[in-house]
Amino acid sequence: MERKAARGMRAKRVALVAALAGWAGLGLTLPEVPGGAAPALAQNLFAPRLYVNDAVISDYEVMQRAMFMQLLRAPGDPETEAVKALTEDKLRLSEAKRLGIKATEQEILDGMNEFASRANLTAEQLVGELQKVGIAAETFRDFVTAGVLWRKVVRERFRGQVSASEADVDKALEATARPRALRVLVSELVIPAQPGNEDAAMALANRLSDEIDSEAEFAAAARRHSAAPTAGRGGRLDWLPLSNLPPAIAGEILGLGAGDVSKPVVVPGAVVLFQLRDVARDETAEPLEVSVEWAEFLVPDDAAEIARIQADNRRCLDLYDDARGLPEDRLTITTASMAEVPRDVALELARLDAGEISTTLSRSGLRRLVMLCGRKQVMEPEPTRDQVREQVLNLKLEGLANGYLEELRAAAFIREP
Repeated sequence: MERKAARGMRAKRVALVAALAGWAGLGLTLPEVPGGAAPALAQNLFAPRLYVNDAVISDYEVMQRAMFMQLLRAPGDPETEAVKALTEDKLRLSEAKRLGIKATEQEILDGMNEFASRANLTAEQLVGELQKVGIAAETFRDFVTAGVLWRKVVRERFRGQVSASEADVDKALEATARPRALRVLVSELVIPAQPGNEDAAMALANRLSDEIDSEAEFAAAARRHSAAPTAGRGGRLDWLPLSNLPPAIAGEILGLGAGDVSKPVVVPGAVVLFQLRDVARDETAEPLEVSVEWAEFLVPDDAAEIARIQADNRRCLDLYDDARGLPEDRLTITTASMAEVPRDVALELARLDAGEISTTLSRSGLRRLVMLCGRKQVMEPEPTRDQVREQVLNLKLEGLANGYLEELRAAAFIREP
């Protein structure tokens, strides 16, 4: 019973993580987070930490956002990442104010409920869960308000510049019915993007995406640049069920022709390119939603010990024996739809059968073992054309929004007290 209760508490916490990652507004990226103690901050919590144009970020805001990000088990130093995220929020809020754009109470409440619904909670229930770990309701509300306003700002800024044609909707509907292309044969090229090196990694990915014209060229580039275990064989993967992949990546791959290379796909700590080699179609298949259950186990980077764990464990629950006595955040077991699974984890899970363990990911000097517990296929209703059109518009706006935010950052006056 104790083991089941612990598992339930961890799964509930990670459901909140999935909600946070999935809801993020246009241009807002929330990292996938590690536990740990709250960052040490100055005694005067309301002292200014940073000025962003005319706005102030206080030590209290940094502490609260850092705790929020710790709940997500995000990589990197929580305090540093909190300052970065709050700076971006201040830029969003400042631009909304300059343009005279406001959010109504109902829009904010709708945003809070939309966010919470991804963890099968109401906004009130989610606030209660956050308050249990010391995160104030205002922290959640401020986070949502910045996202709601940013969506409106981006829509206003690029009004008339972005549209979704009927052909765009048809293509997206084909991608939504992804199990109709049950299996794909792809190659991957994973470019590491360490903190401070993200722009260089993206520049390389864009250059390769534009220049590669053949499978041979992709294979050569993978051998030279890829950090994935498949680099030695030119990035070539075996046949994969398309439904095993996150919907955004599945849609990107399904939109390719044979031999085409995808646009860069950003995952935590890397930028990935895919080349489609072949597709096995089944036009009679019905649309499916795939949910997965997986375990993440953080262990020392010891090859012998990792090999022992792989050999001794055939089920996710077996890992609890190895995790006995370790901090709680070392082992988590999560159930989520593929749309909610972090992209780096999803790419690992796509290659695994139930009971298999991937050892390629790492975090903070520890090896991050990912075990697939199981997959479940659930029938889902076909989306309407209006719903798909909205999704297409949001995807197009997302890229423009990222550039817009970078322009605001470059023009901003950011200083410490």
